[in-house]
Amino acid sequence: MCGIAGTVRWESMAGPQDRLLQTAAMVEAVAHRGPDDQRTVQSGAAVLGAARLIIRGLQDGAQPMVHEGSGVVVVCNGEIDNHQELKEFLAAQGRTVSAKNDVAVIADLYTLLGPESVQRLNGAFALAIWDPAQERLLLARDRAGERPLFYAADETGVSFASEIASLVTALSRPLPRDIQGIRDYLQRGYFGAPQSPFRSIRKVRPAEVVIFSRHTTEHRRYWRWNLPPAPRHRADPQTFDNIFRHAVHRQSEVDVPYGVFLSGGVDSSLVAAVLRSLRPEYPLTAYTLRFHEPSFDEGSFAQQVAQMLKIPCETVWVQADDFPRELAGLIAHTGEPLADPAWIPAALLARRAAQDAKIALVGEGGDELFGGYPTYIGARVSAGYAALPNPIKSAIGSIVRRWPPSQKKMPLSFLLKKFVDGAELEGMARHLLWTASIDPALLKRLGVEPVTPQFEPKHEDEALLDALQRYDLENTLAEGLLTKADRASMLSAIELRAPFLDPEVMEFAAGLSVEERVKGVTTKAFLKTYALHYLPRAIVHRKKRGLSVPLTAWLRGPLYEWAEGHLGNPLLGDVGIRPSEAKALLEEHRQLKNDHARPLWTLLVLSEWLKWADSRELT
Repeated sequence: MCGIAGTVRWESMAGPQDRLLQTAAMVEAVAHRGPDDQRTVQSGAAVLGAARLIIRGLQDGAQPMVHEGSGVVVVCNGEIDNHQELKEFLAAQGRTVSAKNDVAVIADLYTLLGPESVQRLNGAFALAIWDPAQERLLLARDRAGERPLFYAADETGVSFASEIASLVTALSRPLPRDIQGIRDYLQRGYFGAPQSPFRSIRKVRPAEVVIFSRHTTEHRRYWRWNLPPAPRHRADPQTFDNIFRHAVHRQSEVDVPYGVFLSGGVDSSLVAAVLRSLRPEYPLTAYTLRFHEPSFDEGSFAQQVAQMLKIPCETVWVQADDFPRELAGLIAHTGEPLADPAWIPAALLARRAAQDAKIALVGEGGDELFGGYPTYIGARVSAGYAALPNPIKSAIGSIVRRWPPSQKKMPLSFLLKKFVDGAELEGMARHLLWTASIDPALLKRLGVEPVTPQFEPKHEDEALLDALQRYDLENTLAEGLLTKADRASMLSAIELRAPFLDPEVMEFAAGLSVEERVKGVTTKAFLKTYALHYLPRAIVHRKKRGLSVPLTAWLRGPLYEWAEGHLGNPLLGDVGIRPSEAKALLEEHRQLKNDHARPLWTLLVLSEWLKWADSRELT
């Protein structure tokens, strides 16, 4: 894992030394991602740099890597898990890669196959390849979007970096905000690629290659989950066991200490159980979060799993007063807003784990691939609800909307209100309303015109559930949950690895039938059956809760004054939000008239980001 950055200047008045200094400053801005080594290399019009976190190849993995024969320069943030197989493939082509580190295969593979080489890579990565002979820069991101990569391009050249805060050091100021992107953020809670908060900064999509030359820019998607729809196969637990164990083994085959993040849910518990069975003698440690609010605290389940696996479990307690300080620090280091409240607990957990380890295996991706969200159940039962006579639907809606708000975690009243509000919509539009951070009605009240959701129609042979899962994989997971995981962990220089996002695991999930993913009101039907081989039924079939934060109560109590100050930020008006209406939402929330915790947090994060951008004179 690393932080990477670089510049290419086709035409520039700046001399070589100035460009070296500029890239070195960009690398320094991502030094928290890679504290073990920092270097830059100049090659013609390009300067590439990396701040390295050493995971594999302790002796010979320095970056940037320069290919001896061609002069091709490579920087890579991440791990190439199939590097041994690729070395064997290259050897069969007469190309010997002697270096032990995993990134060393990239240059030889590129000189053999060109841009198509990227689709041969298996792992979590964001990379840049400079080809001096072609005067061509290639940027690429892994299939699931586990690692980030941003760029800014114009007629004079290209700059790229792992994080926005690094990239802005290379750009002239001011940087106009992307108002359309910010509106999209308000609805979704994250910036979907290629959007960013700034018009001039774009993000490489998951499974995308972007190729820049002096006069052209080319975008290629080299993989999409379940497109075209995969042929259905028999849901054989033994076949999946071989695939999943191989993924866990490859991702834990490293040269540094590692642990596991454990929530007590089925996904992280399954990763921990398989890892323990593969490496029974390894001194594995689990790390988990705790809340003092009982309905949000899953630590007892995590400790139960750890005890069963005979793994010591380190606990991090999360409190309300952590949030203002940690949010400001996360935004200052990364340069982007993200409306997932779990960003802060994730950062606290990573900071604790980094005292012992450089890697933690996690359960991200299980819900999106195997059908784990309540919205997937809603999608399957909505047709039946829509067929009810209108008087019955009207009566149900009236009862549900009168249900008083609750401060508990994901209460039934919240889920049912979401369901009836969107049940009459088309499938994808309904899903986007159910998962919105701020729904269109509240946005209009705040003075913001909602963005019409953009999504692809489902393939003619495709079930609705397939389309919803692909959307969540490419958006909610890649740009929301994995953004949270990456920025939170890399602030403390600990790399997170997600075995569920191994390509073979993802392809297996695509071949499951709809009923093997969501069966009646049972989510992740196949995965839960498989998990029973490793975990007790009480863990596998307990009610899904997920990592949530007690913001509903905190915004009525210990965070109220902080929130009131941030919602009065006049900079919110610059992006079209009425601060007076934002503060009115807070008052309604405090007086128990409604639960606005999620919209309020989305606004609070944006306010903090606007303060950061203003202090840097970026806008």
